[in-house]
Amino acid sequence: MRKTIKRFLPNHESVHSNRWLRPFANTLLHPRLWHLNRHSAAGAIALGLFCGLIPGPFQALAAAAGCVMFRVNLPLAVLTTLYSNPLTIVPLYVLAYGLGSRVMGMSTNGFVKPPDLGELQFAQWLGELADWMVGLGKPLALGLILLAAIFSLAGYIGVKAAWRLWLIRAWHGRRARRNGAA
Repeated sequence: MRKTIKRFLPNHESVHSNRWLRPFANTLLHPRLWHLNRHSAAGAIALGLFCGLIPGPFQALAAAAGCVMFRVNLPLAVLTTLYSNPLTIVPLYVLAYGLGSRVMGMSTNGFVKPPDLGELQFAQWLGELADWMVGLGKPLALGLILLAAIFSLAGYIGVKAAWRLWLIRAWHGRRARRNGAA
């Protein structure tokens, strides 16, 4: 598993030779950002799941900044943010709104459908979409934070448990090979 993941990760030379990343090379080449163990993987998955609900292209930037701050695996965290994409973001935000509404004690019957593109000009539709999103306000913001925290915690615990199960299976396999050889 670890070897498969490492095959897809960039190496130090590729980061150091990239002209866009060169000014940040000292920070980005810290060994803990590239090392893959159960602690860095669990932290990276948790961070990526949390940052995945940040709107727009800021997901990867927030995940990278968090990796530098918490010293967890950078590529894994950035890759994990991709769970929220154009196909999944709307259901995730609807779920977040419902969670936020429930926690705030509001009824979810007040949910207003997003504006339909229909006969509107694209710029006009974007303006109405922005107004619609602002109208969702507090329930959506609270729901996003809670959902991100839930995903993050579940991801952290899930990776730790899966890694532990993999280790136990490897121990048993080595023990069986040793006993079979003896």
